[in-house]
Parts: sequence; C-alpha cells; structure tokens
Amino acid sequence: MHPLVNIAVKAARLAGKTIMHKSYRVDQLRYNTKGARDYVSEVDLKVEREIVETIRESYPNHAIIAEEMHSLPGNNYEWIIDPLDGTTNFLRGVPQFCVSIAIRSPKQMEHAVIYDPIHEELFTASRGSGALLNDRRIRVSNTRNLAEALIGTGFPFRDDDNLDLWTAIFRQLAKKTSGIRRPGSAALDLAAVACGRFDGFWESGLKLWDIAAGSLLIQESGGMVSDFLGNQKFLETGMVVAGNPRIYEDLIKIVQQETQRQQIDA
Repeated sequence: MHPLVNIAVKAARLAGKTIMHKSYRVDQLRYNTKGARDYVSEVDLKVEREIVETIRESYPNHAIIAEEMHSLPGNNYEWIIDPLDGTTNFLRGVPQFCVSIAIRSPKQMEHAVIYDPIHEELFTASRGSGALLNDRRIRVSNTRNLAEALIGTGFPFRDDDNLDLWTAIFRQLAKKTSGIRRPGSAALDLAAVACGRFDGFWESGLKLWDIAAGSLLIQESGGMVSDFLGNQKFLETGMVVAGNPRIYEDLIKIVQQETQRQQIDA
C-alpha cells in the first residue's frame, strides 16, 4: 500500500472509532444547519480535526480541503476530506454514512479511501493500481441491460433549481431500470458502483469532497464517470453520472438528453 494511503487509512479508521463512539448518544449531540436540509454536528467537527491532525503529523506541508474548515494551504499534494458523509443519516440513526479521503497531485486524483465504520468496510484505490474492498480486488458489475440495472441517486437537496431536471431523469429511469435507490451518502453510493452493488449512479449539487474519492474508486474498478454532459468536469460542476461501461452509456444518453432539454426550455 502506498505510504499516502497508509496515512489516509489510519486517519479514516481513527475517525470511524470516534463516529461509532458518538453514534450511541446521537440524541445528546449538538448540531447546526449550514443551509436548507444541510447539517453539521459536533462529530463532523471533531472528526475533521482528528483527520487533519493525523495527516499533518506525517505531511505537514501538504494542502488540505475539508468540508467544515474549507482549506489549509500547502504544496505537492492536496487532501480532500469529508469527515462524515451522511450526517443527516448519522443524526437519525440510519446506518449509512462514511469517512471519505482523497489525495490529489497537481495533475490528477491519485489515491482514495472511503471507510464505512458501521459495516467495517474499507475501500481504497490508487491510480493505476486498481481498487480494493478490505484488501480484496473489486470490479464494477457485469450488468449489460438497463432493464436489469439497479441505479443509485441522491435528491438535489442543496439546490432546488435542479429538482426539475432530477425529476425528469427519474421519470425516464424509473420506467427503464429494475430499481432506483437513494441511501443518503454520495461517497458510499459511488463506492457501491465501484464494487458492483449499484450498476450506475447520478446526482447533482454535490461538492468536491462528496465526489473525489468515490470517482477514483469507480475509475480504478473499471467504471466510467462524467458530468451530465459527458465531460470530465464533474469535480467542478458537482453533477455526476457513473456506472459500469455498458450501463453508463445508457445513463449518459438519458441524462444528456434531459439536461439539454432543460437548457433549451430555460
């Protein structure tokens, strides 16, 4: 395992212990709203500090972008952190949340770690070296027919402007797939595509830290990721379509069509 991944795994596991310890007393936790239907708890803040401290112990000069503290300057590599993806689930006792850490060089995303402390599942990936789940190689699914595909998604809860587009895509896919799921953690949804649990995924209104690690996992497990127009600007736009190569082709056609129709109508 690459030294950078070792530190990311160490940070994610330590964060997972804190999250699980606090999960038994969620009714006593303090939290605030960052926006409509968007929460930050004392656990998010505590875990983020722990992750940053672990990284800075080994790599004090690396830059950090974290969901709650935003950014710390540095050079060489940039760590992209979501300390608790699925905060709303966590606060309500829904067992679908994770720690997400990605590491980017000046050129591209290099390493990814997603840790699900509830199920003790550790997803890791390094560019050119494939993706793993608990040290076992993973691949995207072999599903070739959209009618047999299980698709993940997330509601555009941060930005109601995308709701009409999401609804239009949902109408198309609800008729053409075997099912659609909305678990509530985008990072884990992307990991589910990487290991073949979901055949595809789409969502808009995401942030860099929601996408960074999961997108590399999918690419390294043989899948495809793009924005809603089929371009590689998903980290900037927060609009993501992903899947195994065959299902991705069907998904992107539908998403592109509805996106372009919305743009014309606007």
